Amino acid sequence: MQEFDVVIIGGGPIGIACGLEAKKRGLSYIIIEKGPIVNSLFNYPINMQFFSSSEKLEIDGIPFISKEAKPKRNEALEYYRRIVTSNDLDIHLFEKVNSVEKEGDWFHLNTDKDQYKAKNVVVATGFYDLPNRINVPGEDLPKVSHYYKDPHFYASQKLAVIGASNSAIDAALECWRKGAEVTLIIRGPEVGPRVKYWVRPDIINRIEEGSIKAYYNSSVKEITPREIIIDTPEGEISLENDFVLALTGYMPNFTFLEKLGIALSDDEKRLPSYDPETMETNIPGLFLAGVICGGMETHKWFIENSRIHAPIIMDAITKKTASA
Repeated sequence: MQEFDVVIIGGGPIGIACGLEAKKRGLSYIIIEKGPIVNSLFNYPINMQFFSSSEKLEIDGIPFISKEAKPKRNEALEYYRRIVTSNDLDIHLFEKVNSVEKEGDWFHLNTDKDQYKAKNVVVATGFYDLPNRINVPGEDLPKVSHYYKDPHFYASQKLAVIGASNSAIDAALECWRKGAEVTLIIRGPEVGPRVKYWVRPDIINRIEEGSIKAYYNSSVKEITPREIIIDTPEGEISLENDFVLALTGYMPNFTFLEKLGIALSDDEKRLPSYDPETMETNIPGLFLAGVICGGMETHKWFIENSRIHAPIIMDAITKKTASA
């Protein structure tokens, strides 16, 4: 069984940043990622443009050059992939961590491919894997998806988009421009206030001119193979429908965190317990990094403000290792 100073679970930007910091400090480490490099970014919509400018997405001071001030998904994939390869980071891809158990001073990790021992573990798994379900009849029909990839798929189709955040609004606009008949179903009274400032006027104009139909203060009651039934302020309505994009957000894998023994707040935020000075949780030697630190408040942490977690964590581990 291989032994390491630190095992990093998650090969996204922050997990990669943690690997770079561990390597700089001479710590033995591996990064374990259940998918490809930066798996979450890979699964973003093909045409997605970041809200952040490229310099705010940089890690370890490595310049991120993009065609526009705010880079696209494909540019981010290239940037983070080149960091991994040029720095020869030890990253195990398409390997899923099934369990982490602590025995004495060591963590024992079992994956679907191997077993490892580590003095420290960093969880940097993000929140993009588990969608917030709307819990209505028909949500599991094949025509319903919680992820959006390419607008071409929905051309000439009657498409309902549920949500008012960046992902929902981007999907609605892109699919409409490729010829879909788009209906937006929004729980609140308006398009989300955190929608990208250059996109929000676009969607509002499309709604006002009637190109995209929007139902505000509304919710989905049921999805059938050919219809979607909506509760609106004017009463229940039924619309012909071919596809549904339920883009209502995502959540961290709280079950995995609880299995690790990490304490979570008992309110709806489900904030994990950690020391902001070291990022160490209530389990000694177990650290959190990145957006997972926000629990259900997934809008609080981004690449740009959580990349500092990497040096904080590796400083703490280095001090522990030196004093051992």
